[in-house]
Amino acid sequence: MVYVITRKAETLKKFFPKNTDFNSLPKHSPGNEDITYFDISGLTAAELKKTFAQAKKSCGNSPWGIIDPKGSVKDTAALFFEGASDYLGPALLKGKGIDAKRLKDILKWRNAFAGAVALGSNASAAGSAEGFLKSGVKLPAASAFPGWKKMQSGKSMPFYLLYCSLQGKVSLETRLGEKVLSQVHKRFAAFLSGKLREADGLLWMDTGRDCLFLLPPRAKNAEAAIKACVGIIAGAPLTVLETFGISIPANFVFALHYGSISYKPPGKTGTVVSDAVNSIFHLGAKKSEPGRLTISGGLPDASVPKACHDLFVSFGEYEGRKIWHTKKFSYAKAWV
Repeated sequence: MVYVITRKAETLKKFFPKNTDFNSLPKHSPGNEDITYFDISGLTAAELKKTFAQAKKSCGNSPWGIIDPKGSVKDTAALFFEGASDYLGPALLKGKGIDAKRLKDILKWRNAFAGAVALGSNASAAGSAEGFLKSGVKLPAASAFPGWKKMQSGKSMPFYLLYCSLQGKVSLETRLGEKVLSQVHKRFAAFLSGKLREADGLLWMDTGRDCLFLLPPRAKNAEAAIKACVGIIAGAPLTVLETFGISIPANFVFALHYGSISYKPPGKTGTVVSDAVNSIFHLGAKKSEPGRLTISGGLPDASVPKACHDLFVSFGEYEGRKIWHTKKFSYAKAWV
């Protein structure tokens, strides 16, 4: 059964299956195979927070999603961190509606997620924890990083290195042409700089096809970057169309590594000789997949917050390090 908690049932009935139950709470006790959607149109920030609490309390292990007709949620990844299994934004609500395949995929994803949480809990209890990010690498004291404006050229210290690119099922250069792709890449780099502002990300290298950002060696910066990347991937179809102006399937490739470099300001990096730089470009360009964030086993132990552990699955080893990447998002239509 599909439940929709809304005050505007008439406007949504054409979007959901005929047997959908529309109500406005307060009593709601769905089963594990039921799916509940909460319409958040017109809610204040306080009411939105209350809705999340209500969803988690009333739905338990059953999946729930958010209906956001006006696109008021700016960080869609935060919804999944809260426990949501689906998000219906303005673009999707203009489509043909929810089909049976999407509902099945949501249930399948939720069941897999619940299983992963249980497995993770059991592993922790047994003391094994699957070896997730047990590098033994420690972050330096917060005071070690003076800020980008005070960083001295030639100073060696560790940083997080975030590789970013945009890839399609078919080469974007082939589909778009070099001139158009150049403009798309400029918008891509500017978009990322804005999204990584909270992580204090510095656009350090830009090849014209991919980018490398430096992040301060602090756990909070890595956490902010991870959440930003997941949020960007979650909204990839809409971002690619509306922000970059291209209508062909494309998605983001992100890879996060950690290591020491001899710092030089952006635009003056020249040919940097660094194992860390070589490693991140290899990981991002040769191993990582579109629609995922890949992380290196060389990250400090504190890099990924526990709330995000269940987003990652093992991706084997690469160049002598264990690596993990995020689970794949399911979009409304075929996408990369």
